[in-house]
Amino acid sequence: MAAAFAAVGLFTFCGNALAADIVAVALTIAAIALDGVDGYLARTRGMATPLGAQLDILGDRVVENLFLTFFAVAGLISLWLPILFFVRGTVTDFLRGLASRAGRSGFGKSSMQETWWGRGLVASRGSRAAYAVLKCACFCYLGLLVPVAHWHARWLDANVRYSLLLTGQILAGATGVFCIVRAVPVVWEGRRYLDLGAVERKLPARAAAAIEGIR
Repeated sequence: MAAAFAAVGLFTFCGNALAADIVAVALTIAAIALDGVDGYLARTRGMATPLGAQLDILGDRVVENLFLTFFAVAGLISLWLPILFFVRGTVTDFLRGLASRAGRSGFGKSSMQETWWGRGLVASRGSRAAYAVLKCACFCYLGLLVPVAHWHARWLDANVRYSLLLTGQILAGATGVFCIVRAVPVVWEGRRYLDLGAVERKLPARAAAAIEGIR
């Protein structure tokens, strides 16, 4: 998250300088890469916890919304894209929160994803790696477009600028589609946790009593 904030800070305040933009792109790559490294270290060292899984998801949301909001404000993508990510993240995190009350997590051995296609789209290494690579390519490309608006080269005519911007929007659109596709299994399998009674039947007696007290 710190790397993501530093990258967006450079894009925002030093966007005219190509060197600063390149550093910001490097920080963007670092932010995406570190998101995969933390989970790997936690698993290999036996330090993985349910809280760590939730913090990992929180980091994803912060990084995604931070970059997409900046690029929307910069006019490189539609404002509806960060709105889409925000709504999608809110819905899936809400369902995962309900599932966690029944002793299920978003990932890992106790994952709420019970179907093979749900695990494949949401929790598999291939899906998560592909999503990370797509986000990284999208954010880095859009970041490189930031200083282009201030360049006045002959080859940067209206057609070239349009093509560069269209490519960025296609990348952003593909990232949004993949985001929604990966949310479908969470919504489909998470719907069962909308029944609070069903959740309580899966909880230990003490936790169920605590919920009853909240009521």
